[in-house]
Amino acid sequence: MPQFTSQTLALVDEEYDTVNASGGSSRFHSYLAVNAGRLHEDGAPLTAVDFAHAVWRIATSPVMSPGYVRIRPDLPALTLVTTGMDYNQLALRIDVPLRHGVLARRPAERLGDWERDPWSSSNEWAAAIEPGLRRPALLLTATLLVPLPEHALTAPTAARPGPAMTRQAKQTVKAIAEHANANAHLVADLTGSAR
Repeated sequence: MPQFTSQTLALVDEEYDTVNASGGSSRFHSYLAVNAGRLHEDGAPLTAVDFAHAVWRIATSPVMSPGYVRIRPDLPALTLVTTGMDYNQLALRIDVPLRHGVLARRPAERLGDWERDPWSSSNEWAAAIEPGLRRPALLLTATLLVPLPEHALTAPTAARPGPAMTRQAKQTVKAIAEHANANAHLVADLTGSAR
């Protein structure tokens, strides 16, 4: 499996998807079929925005575990949100836990901070967890909203899962992952690391 870096927030694991497919072609395809009810609107194909929402949700954990798209473990959320006056635009929502060191002025009292998850499978990209509450804690999280360009979205040509929809879903989630990775420098700027 490809490895996370400071410039990688999301990974598409095509090899794992194919090798571990029970149907012989794609785990993601099977999950699309199981979640067929999310992939149409009263029998009609979804809009590109709604399709992106649905397939990203299916492609990532906890729906698929491990996900077809894997999110860097130190990020508690990399999701899609709807924006705009008519809620017809998409943005990536990237939640980034921040340590107290980023504060210009710290509280006088020593407060608990995010702790490293001792069960994390990644040494470099360990998840942040809430501290044991032995004292008050101040947990900071920055939320980045990154507009997703319309050209990155694919409108499905069918309302039911099949080979064409699987190709379109893979194209969509790969484009979203690439856009997230193209903006990884924003996360690195917040955390102060180029790890």
